Amino acid sequence: MQQQLIERDQAVNWHPYSQMKTSLHLPIERGDGAYLFDYNGQRYLDMVSSWWVSIHGHANPYIAERLYKQLLTLEQVIFAGFTHEPAIQLSERLLALLPKNQQKVFYTDNGSTAVEVALKMCLQFHFNHGVNRKKILAFKQAYHGDTFGAMSVSERGVWTAPFSDKLFEVIFIDTPTAENMDAIRHIIKTHEKEIACFIYEPLIQGAAGMLMHEADHLSALMAYCKGLGIFLIQDEVFVGFGRTGKLFAADHLTEEPDVMCFSKGLTGGTMAMGITTCTNELYQAFYAEEKKKALFHGHSFTASPIGCTAALASLDLLLAENTQHNLERICAQQLSFKTVLQEMKMVKNVRVTGTILAFECSISEKSDYFHAQQEYLYQAFLNKGILMRPLGNTIYLVPPYCISEEDLNHVYDVILEVIQDSSLLN
Repeated sequence: MQQQLIERDQAVNWHPYSQMKTSLHLPIERGDGAYLFDYNGQRYLDMVSSWWVSIHGHANPYIAERLYKQLLTLEQVIFAGFTHEPAIQLSERLLALLPKNQQKVFYTDNGSTAVEVALKMCLQFHFNHGVNRKKILAFKQAYHGDTFGAMSVSERGVWTAPFSDKLFEVIFIDTPTAENMDAIRHIIKTHEKEIACFIYEPLIQGAAGMLMHEADHLSALMAYCKGLGIFLIQDEVFVGFGRTGKLFAADHLTEEPDVMCFSKGLTGGTMAMGITTCTNELYQAFYAEEKKKALFHGHSFTASPIGCTAALASLDLLLAENTQHNLERICAQQLSFKTVLQEMKMVKNVRVTGTILAFECSISEKSDYFHAQQEYLYQAFLNKGILMRPLGNTIYLVPPYCISEEDLNHVYDVILEVIQDSSLLN
């Protein structure tokens, strides 16, 4: 069965971020909590929350029951000209948890499209006011998605090279530190009248290798941009819904963004959905008698009743007392394991933010997404029943919140076994 599925898959499917000539894709039959099970009955602890989305684990019965009831009531309705209770309720509940200046919700399909909408909001705000501010500010090594706008504000490299002449101009800056803040301010000041918005991943640049920066420094940079009339787009697609140890990365910051983007953990990994929220100031630039001032953006499944219901159920679970206790415990375990890793010779740059732990394995080479150790590390962990997806030689843990203390400690033990293998030092 397992091999037959692999062969059938190879015959018809094209997988993301995969060199199809050299990669195989393991068939998974079912999931249960923190575990995935293949067709041979082998189980795997999902330590990447299936690309950072399954915050409550797999096949959660509460979410499933809510979806079942919604499917029997209303599965889909066009969101242009119509609305429904799940979308209204989700917007109300989400806005109540976000910074107070967030007043409106725009629904899309995923994180990349949530970013596209955010960029269009900020650019069209100035267009609607007849102001020529078209440049965008972003961090070096950023990742905001794979659609063209999202690619444009992301790090330029091998992923974007085939499309380089199609990407619009962006001013890239370093993530802020006490040492480089003056230099960053100088760059921004030079272009202040041209910059429409600043888009950033708060606290953690996930795809870049779980690079982390300080909340105080980011808050200072946000305040500086605000003072120059530059809109702030906070991309919480990865870090939202508990990943940083608080509900949102915004809860660590002293400044409020103008726009926020969400996806991944939004529906607990159940449905594809994206959300862009914004201030009333931004919204009012589109609120007019003239139809041409409207935001012309939409998707067939915008505000899917099914997706909204999954997100509402996921919020119930996230805010539940036992989940909040689990979050506190996972954060504490990660910090404790950090001290163990810091004593290891083949480990460098151990870092933790909330539930996320990351480090580089091997001190002999520079860290890189295409590091030769990636394939070895991935397979070594999989052979021991743990799903990890190293970013080159960067090992990271993004566990589902339902993982037990014992299972997480088991993962730590396996990590120590794998990284002490002498073949890693070759």
